[in-house]
Amino acid sequence: MTDLGPISTPCIKVCMVSGKSGLCVGCGRTLAEIAGWGALDEGRRRRIMADLPDRLAKAEAAP
Repeated sequence: MTDLGPISTPCIKVCMVSGKSGLCVGCGRTLAEIAGWGALDEGRRRRIMADLPDRLAKAEAAP
């Protein structure tokens, strides 16, 4: 397995949580994920990062 290095934060400094989706409109994370990001292991961070594009797309498409 190749070491891909540590995952940094997906934060893009557009921090506002949507009342409809519960996700940050900038990065797509939940408040719990944002608050606990530093304590998450790299595997969990990678899984969250992989989910973010789909989360943001679904949140934008929601009526």
